Amino acid sequence: MTKDLLISANKPLLSQQPAPVSSRQAELTRQFLAPLLAELEQYLLAVRAETDAALAPLLSKDAERPYPKGRCTEISLDVQKRMQQRLSQPQHPVEQALVAFLRGGGIIRHIWGALRESYFQNAFQFGALYVDVSNDTVVVTKPKVEILPMEDSGLLAIADLPHFARVAERYWNTTLYANHAAPSLAPVLPMIGWTPGSPMRLHSVSDYMIDMMRRDAFKGAREWLASAPVLPDEVAAQLRQYGSARVPIVQSDGGKAALAACDSAAQAEAHLDLDWRAARIADYFALVANAATAQAGDSSALRAGSAT
Repeated sequence: MTKDLLISANKPLLSQQPAPVSSRQAELTRQFLAPLLAELEQYLLAVRAETDAALAPLLSKDAERPYPKGRCTEISLDVQKRMQQRLSQPQHPVEQALVAFLRGGGIIRHIWGALRESYFQNAFQFGALYVDVSNDTVVVTKPKVEILPMEDSGLLAIADLPHFARVAERYWNTTLYANHAAPSLAPVLPMIGWTPGSPMRLHSVSDYMIDMMRRDAFKGAREWLASAPVLPDEVAAQLRQYGSARVPIVQSDGGKAALAACDSAAQAEAHLDLDWRAARIADYFALVANAATAQAGDSSALRAGSAT
């Protein structure tokens, strides 16, 4: 799969951001892919069958999300891995066409965004085509694979945190608050999602959203933290037991601490530091693990977020 391309010399695409369809990509798609659309769909269905055989036994144990429900990330990544292996030694006519497409300058990239403003979805962009190999992960009766022109797909890149919040609150039936509880994570995870009776989540651990926070040196995160609703006191208190020296959970002046964390990270140019990024993600998963250990089976425990 190709590396991220540039929209312009000054603004690179974010991880998983759909690329603008240039005339060159449209022409390459017409030349190499359009004649094989039916074959491409059947080929991807065969790859998806392999993915299902591998993942279903592992993921069907989750009663909240019986496979393939809500598993567009896992399915897309598994299909991507299998495709990368196959394209390294192309044998099938579809593989040969895809390799010729790539060698001619075509792009194949993993993309993510809001589908028809209703829910989040992982998919792929093959030049001018939207290719969804996990089309059945929200409505399980839909076809497993869908191929459309990009302009007809309804997939939009998330523009900012309020846009993410609008889709998330509709899709997950939740409310998003400012992350004043874990200020050390606030620059990259400025949101806490909470629904009564459900686990709390910090948002969003997806590559796209984390890199969106980094792209403007945490200005968007800071704006959200300064203006978003504050988590109710009784709910914030539940988080306290999950903190540690590594990721402190605060109850007083958390808003000031979260804003200060954004300012400090920006001044240190942490948005340019990939090691800092990796460390914050590791901190987040340490917090999730700590919550699971401290409150096994507790519905108020923190839970890892989903990009689906």
